[in-house]
Amino acid sequence: PNDTFRTQLVANAKAAIDAVDALGYIDRTRVAVGGHSYGAFMVANLLSHSDLFAAGIARSGAYNRTLTPFGFQSEERNYWEAPEIYYTMSPFMHADKMKTPLLMTHGEADNNSGTYPMQSIRYFNALKGLGAQVRLVMLPNESHGYRAKESILHLLWEQDQWLEKYVKNKPTGNDKKTELK
Repeated sequence: PNDTFRTQLVANAKAAIDAVDALGYIDRTRVAVGGHSYGAFMVANLLSHSDLFAAGIARSGAYNRTLTPFGFQSEERNYWEAPEIYYTMSPFMHADKMKTPLLMTHGEADNNSGTYPMQSIRYFNALKGLGAQVRLVMLPNESHGYRAKESILHLLWEQDQWLEKYVKNKPTGNDKKTELK
């Protein structure tokens, strides 16, 4: 199922945007995409391989599939059986293609074997090093799912600020910077 993952992912996102746009409900230049865990991985792939979105929000994702070498989601082949799939599906390997503002969050105590905090930290550093518009927020004492009221309220604030800046009040110039909190 992963041999055509990226093609399917982008085609599905485009179809969804086209359908909602045809109904007259959106400004297709101001659409954001967000996801948690595997959804964050999908967000990073969508932003790296399409120009469909004004901004993205990725929470507690896995961005380098070579760090999960014995399969993930519906991928049953290990890295050594299908290295090209692990490479192709890894947003980390395509960090140079990121042109869309991305807000990343991650729990510092994430104990999910596929989404250790190192995944977000390394992807953030790659994006930052390549000049992408990216922000990483690490949530203290949070695991894969965020539970503390303070964390959830802070997450909602971060997301609101990001969407206000990059979707609602989308910049017109080419001013890029990186942010870390």
